[in-house]
This record gives sequence, structure tokens and C-alpha cells, in this order.
Amino acid sequence: MEQESSDLDQLIRQRIRSLRLARGWTLDALAARCHISPSNLSRIETGRRRIALDQLVPIARALDTTIDQLVESGGDQDVVIRPQACDTPGYTTWLLSRERSLGGVTIAKMRIARQDAMPADALPVHPGHEWFTVLSGTARLQLGERTILIHEGNAAEFSTMTPHAITAHEGVVEILTILDHNGERAHLRNTGAR
Repeated sequence: MEQESSDLDQLIRQRIRSLRLARGWTLDALAARCHISPSNLSRIETGRRRIALDQLVPIARALDTTIDQLVESGGDQDVVIRPQACDTPGYTTWLLSRERSLGGVTIAKMRIARQDAMPADALPVHPGHEWFTVLSGTARLQLGERTILIHEGNAAEFSTMTPHAITAHEGVVEILTILDHNGERAHLRNTGAR
């Protein structure tokens, strides 16, 4: 347990120093912003002084970060995502991002087997934007009365206030999609992907 604490302390010190250097600040500049003497800040960064909570708060504020971000574990459990397939009729979805990651967007891989186009008056709408790229196959993007074929290697971006649907054209299609909060709720939560 003591080794884990020591490793975490070292990681925190490294983050403080790296954030300071990334901003182009000297020890004196950061010390002035967080009201800690430059010599104390130097000892904190080099490990010659213990890090106290009352010092972390102003340091985190000065570096425009949070204490949580400074002290989060360096393990790989927060890095590796092991997606689980979620099947619904015509669609298999794998979530490739954590909930609310990347500024509120969700990234998913989808395998679409549904081939029939939807009637234009049945196409859903919701607030937001969607983006996807075709990994394999050809996607049929319906935008209101328009039908656009998106081939492998190409991408599409559109307002989701336009009635829309993505289906497969002449075989299965795999896409990588980025959805904002509204798109996630409309496309993933309604189909059961979690």
C-alpha cells in the first residue's frame, strides 16, 4: 500500500510540473498564482516535501484543473475500454467511449444489417449533430426526401433536426459514429445499448 501511495505522489508531482511547463510558466509564475513560495513549490515538484491537501487546492486552481484530475490513478483500467456487443433487430452496437467522455459525446461502432429504406414520413428527428465514417460496406443515409450513399472510407455529418436514418446498402455496413448527448439518447439508449 505504501508503494502505491508513493507512486501516486510521484504521478501527482509529475502532473504539476508537466502542466506548469506546458503553460510555459516558471516556478515563480506558478508560485505567484497559487500563493505558495517558489522554494516550497520546487520541493513539492521534486519530492523533497510532502504534498498537503491545502496546497493541492490552489495549485489545481492555478493550473486550471481539478484535484480529481491531479490525483486520479495512473492504472490502465481507466484507459482500456472493452466494448460489449448490443444487438437489436438489424443493428449491433459497441460503445467505444465512456459515459460522458470527450466533452459529452459518445463514440460507437455499429454493424448495420437492415437493408430496407424507411418511409420519409417515419424518419426520426432530434436536436444535435451526428458524424459517422464508413469502415466497410456502403451506408444509405436518408435525410428527409434525399438518399445519399456513403461508401467505405467516406464520412458524413448532418444536423439531426433533419429527418434521418442510416441503413445498409447491398450488404452489411460497419460505421464508426460520434453522437452528441441527444444522438446518444435517440440512437443508442432507445435500442438498448448501454
